[in-house]
Amino acid sequence: MDVDGAPAEGSPLTALAALRETLARSFEPLACECDVHPGPSLTVRIYDPYSDRVDLVVTGLRLERLMTSRDVDALIEELRYELQSNGLAAM
Repeated sequence: MDVDGAPAEGSPLTALAALRETLARSFEPLACECDVHPGPSLTVRIYDPYSDRVDLVVTGLRLERLMTSRDVDALIEELRYELQSNGLAAM
């Protein structure tokens, strides 16, 4: 994902790896897993790596809606909001 919001360069696998890394860093110390499904859609699972307590699972995220760094930033903010709203994690 490009910093200025431009589409990411490189292969789809490279972009997916960058997305996974960005999400993982954004929710530390919690762990974050991303699984790609046909469609293509994404499932994001945020959990405590020590207890395996799952704090949030979001399914059906459309990958074509995560093409820029702004899109990813917006997703991160939405996920943080959900975590805080549910009182499941201190972010």
